[in-house]
Amino acid sequence: MEHSKKIGLFFGSFNPIHIGHLILGNYILENSDMEELWFVVSPQNPFKDKKSLLKDHNRLDMVQLAIKNYPKMRASNVEFSLPVPSYTIDTLTYLKEKHPDYSFSLIMGEDNLGSLHKWKNYELLLENYQIIVYPRILGEEKKDEVVESLRLTVEKHENIHQINAPIIELSATEIRNMIKAGKNTRPMLPPEVFDYLDGSSFYK
Repeated sequence: MEHSKKIGLFFGSFNPIHIGHLILGNYILENSDMEELWFVVSPQNPFKDKKSLLKDHNRLDMVQLAIKNYPKMRASNVEFSLPVPSYTIDTLTYLKEKHPDYSFSLIMGEDNLGSLHKWKNYELLLENYQIIVYPRILGEEKKDEVVESLRLTVEKHENIHQINAPIIELSATEIRNMIKAGKNTRPMLPPEVFDYLDGSSFYK
């Protein structure tokens, strides 16, 4: 039987993509059997007013610029053409139909795992896809909820894999606020993304 190509899917608004995303993506590629990692850019939800969210194509452009020196990383706009709001299970089903010979895994922070049971068709997700969980710094209250949820979910499921990736607590919100305040964000952004934003009025 032919080997199916292993793809990790990292969903996010990437508003903007920053070095934390790249460090994590690279860590997963280097420490797992993933052959490619796709940054799946989430589209603007027309029902939500997000003034701070750049247009879909600008965020996709930044991801493409950020990963151009990483041959195993891809930028995906698959959700741009799917109904909004995008449910992860629908996106995965669509990708699986489009690429039957690929094996997709979902990459998520452990803070998201705490609310996984509220996701649409989450049982199907757990049943059919590998889920790679990376660590986050959590507040005390959140920590208890996540630890308990992780214990229950991980014990029951061989599809959930916790990885010991470095914790980079950079937030896109903080970066946007710094840009707005005229502060230097160069160390936090891939150089191409810094240049892209620096020459624009984005987030100002």
